[in-house]
Parts: sequence; structure tokens; C-alpha cells
Amino acid sequence: MEMIVETKGAPTIQARSFSNEKTGIAYLLSRYPAISHTFFLKEVLGLKQLGFPIGTCSINPPDRSPDLLTAPEAEEADQTYYIQGDHHWRNISTLLSVFFRHPRVCLRGLRVALSLGTSDIYRCLYHCLYLLEALLLGAWMKRRKLDHLHVHFGGAVATVGFLASHAWGFPYSLTIHGPDEFYDVERYHLAEKFRDAQFIFCISNFCRSQVMKYCPPNQWKNLHVLRLGVDPEHFRPQPRTRDPILQIISVGRLTTAKGHMILLQSLADLLQKGHKIHLTLIGDGSERNPLEDFVHRQQLTASVTFLGALNHDQTHARLAQTDIFALPSFAEGVPVALMEAMAMEIPCVSTRIAGIPELIQNEVEGLLVSASSSEELAAAIERLVVSPDLRRQFGSAARAKVISSYNLNENISRLADAFERCLSNGKADA
Repeated sequence: MEMIVETKGAPTIQARSFSNEKTGIAYLLSRYPAISHTFFLKEVLGLKQLGFPIGTCSINPPDRSPDLLTAPEAEEADQTYYIQGDHHWRNISTLLSVFFRHPRVCLRGLRVALSLGTSDIYRCLYHCLYLLEALLLGAWMKRRKLDHLHVHFGGAVATVGFLASHAWGFPYSLTIHGPDEFYDVERYHLAEKFRDAQFIFCISNFCRSQVMKYCPPNQWKNLHVLRLGVDPEHFRPQPRTRDPILQIISVGRLTTAKGHMILLQSLADLLQKGHKIHLTLIGDGSERNPLEDFVHRQQLTASVTFLGALNHDQTHARLAQTDIFALPSFAEGVPVALMEAMAMEIPCVSTRIAGIPELIQNEVEGLLVSASSSEELAAAIERLVVSPDLRRQFGSAARAKVISSYNLNENISRLADAFERCLSNGKADA
């Protein structure tokens, strides 16, 4: 049976009945909802539309107060189980119940937690704290009758999931994005997590190659490339007002890895050449003060605007009046911010790293430069500044690429198919 289902804030997806409809899936996230990870929200809502019984658990509370959440975010927050927060007595009561009613669960978890800590007392204590969160997670899954755990990212949040799986005995799977978890493979115990995961979704072929480094070849069949995406009907090209000053925008957390300092250096060079351009930075983070200091020292204040973190609708409105999108990252997975700009036919300049070349083919859907090179970045932006025809050419090709390969509706359906297939195979192997 098939039908069209629509939920406010989520794409319209064709719902189907799945053979694994009785398998409840717990989604474990580090922070949900989060303004920098709106794809979590879209993914969860999309899977729910397709009939999957999804329960969401977040280690941390939302990154904004309730009054700043959108309606879909607020609804999801109401239905999400938060491990950390203001429920200390509830957590203590739950843990005491688990200690007395499920001692074997606790002992299994403790044995694995101590093995991860090896002989380092500090690490052992830290993993014991993760174990407490894992016990709370498992107790919640039991109450909700959720049989499978799925975790986004491979860092600390996956450590909680790994311990919960070993303690409570339920299977788990991962979605790996990179690159952060690949920087310290031993500390994050990636080889162990990958070994014991029932299956692993990777957001790009590059990401899959990094996971393959830590898996034996007989496990590679359990690694599946499932791309993220955006809704091309929501992110549509918009008529832009004619302005003698071209608007450049960059959306992303203000951290060193995003390369904003390189972008500001490129901007300074282009302004010295006499180009009429203005840069808007959307996002917040630890590098905001150093970036603002650089702007003041270089007397760029009139040409740079820091807007801080904006919600989804506010960012969309800013993109609608943008001429060029720049994201000169040093480290990325596959940025959703780039997909959004591409879907709106905004020509993009980014770096030739990780999964970005799978999203943007250089000189076809946009321009890619060497990470860390302000000279290459300035030259690429200048090409777009001086050529409206090139901007239109790349913008049109970029939207076509999103529609063909990074369409949220289609990719969520592919994700649903992969879940059904992988969960069914797990039942057959059990």
C-alpha cells in the first residue's frame, strides 16, 4: 500500500509499508534539534512519514530555548528523550532500577567500558560515565519497545551507543560523516565500533573509503553510501535585486576548519583591486572574535557583515539575495550548506577536499580550489565577480546536480530502502 503523506516542516514523501514495520528504531544524537544539523530533523521526519517507528534520544538538550525553535523542532523536542538536562532525580531513579533489576546488563557494560579505558584510570572513569548514559539509553529503549539503535557520527555519542549495545544486547548501526572522528581513531575506538555495527551508512564515497581503512574486506559489504540532500522545491532560484555591489555569503560555524580567515584574506585582495563586493558570514563559533579583529585591523568593516547564527528561514531569505557562495573549508564531510546554495542556482566556490568534489565537479557545477590558498580562492571568486554568464552557467548546472543526486525526498526514500534491507538481513542472520 502506498500513499502521499505530508508533515509541516518535512518534505512530501511517498509512504510505503515495510516488511520491518515492527522494528522500532532509536535514533541517538548528540544534540537534537540543532541549528547546525537541520538534516537530522529532515531525516527523522522523513522516515516517520514513511512509516518507520522512530524514537529520538539526544545526549544534550536543544541548542536554543524553546521559544526560538521552529514548530517542527518544538514538536520533535517534546517527543525526544534527553539524557542530560534537568532530570537528575529521574535519571538517578532509573539507574537504581537498572542496577537492581538488570545486574548482568550493568556488569557487561562495565566490562566493555573498562576495556575501552585500558590501563588509563582517567579514561576508565570517563567511559564509566558514558556507561551511565548507555544504561539510561537502554532503559528508555526498553520502555519504548525500540529494538534497533542508530547513531549519527562516530565520536563520543557513538561510544554511548556502543556501550549500550554491548550492555543491553541490541544491535546498532552508524551513519558516518567525517572528518572529525577520523582525526583520532584510537581515542574514538573506531575499529571496534565499525567491527560490531550491524551496518554503516556513509555520506560519500570518500567517507566510505575512510571507514574501509578500519574494516576488514569481508565487512565492506556492510558499508553503504547514502547521500544527504536538500529539498529542491523549497530551495528554488529566486529573482535577485540588481545591486552594483555583488553579495558573497558563507554559511557555517565560525571555526578554524571552515577557513573563514582565508576567505577574509581573499576578500581584502579583491577589494584592493577595486571590485565592488560585500561578504556576509552566517554562523557563530569560537573564531568569531579573531575574525572580527582581522576585519577591524584590515579596515574591512564596511565590506563584511557578521550575522551570527540564524534559523533556517532567516538563512534561506539571505541566500535568496546572494550572488556567490563561498565555503573554503579545510575539513568537511559533504556540506549541506553548499547543497542549499546550489539548489538555488547560486554559483559556489569551495575546496578540493573530502567529499566536496563528489558534490561539485570543478568547472562544471562550480569552482574548487586548494584548501589554504587565499590566492586561488581570490582568483576563483574574481572569475565569478567579473562574469555574470559564468555565474549563470555554474548556477544552472549546480541545481541540476542537486536534483539528480542530492534530492532530499529521493535520498530519504533510498535511506528507508536501505534500512529495510539491512534490518531484514540482520533478522535473517540472527
